[in-house]
Amino acid sequence: MSAQLDRLPRYRRMTAADLDAVIAIEDAIYPHPWTRGNFADSIAAGYHCWIVECGGAMAGYVVVAVAAGEAHLLNLSVAAPWQRRGIGREVLGFALKLARDYGARKILLEVRPSNTAALALYVAGGFSEIGVRRGYYPAGDAREDAIVLQLELQQ
Repeated sequence: MSAQLDRLPRYRRMTAADLDAVIAIEDAIYPHPWTRGNFADSIAAGYHCWIVECGGAMAGYVVVAVAAGEAHLLNLSVAAPWQRRGIGREVLGFALKLARDYGARKILLEVRPSNTAALALYVAGGFSEIGVRRGYYPAGDAREDAIVLQLELQQ
């Protein structure tokens, strides 16, 4: 029984002490990762920055900003060894509950069209496309558009 409980996702607030591990995951899974400064600034700004651990290992993290009745999902990432195991869906559910708990009526995010796994996760989670931000993401020597998605949250 305790082995089963140890595998359940556990959430805790991200701190500056986590940034080495967070950056290691970020660098391993993205061609254009967030920087240490992006995460440090998010923590300093009071954004909702959370770590998910499974079996004692950091399986992923999420960063959500909530203000004026809206939430913005800024980063949701799952470490490579934990991908395709339901952790992304779990963390998304956590982020949606967090947004609701802090009074958001809707949540928005941007996603690369080339990130088909993330796009599929968000669409399966009920998000709808509301626009495109042209040239939003770095992509080698060029830029990649961002698909803007939104989900109305039930209170």
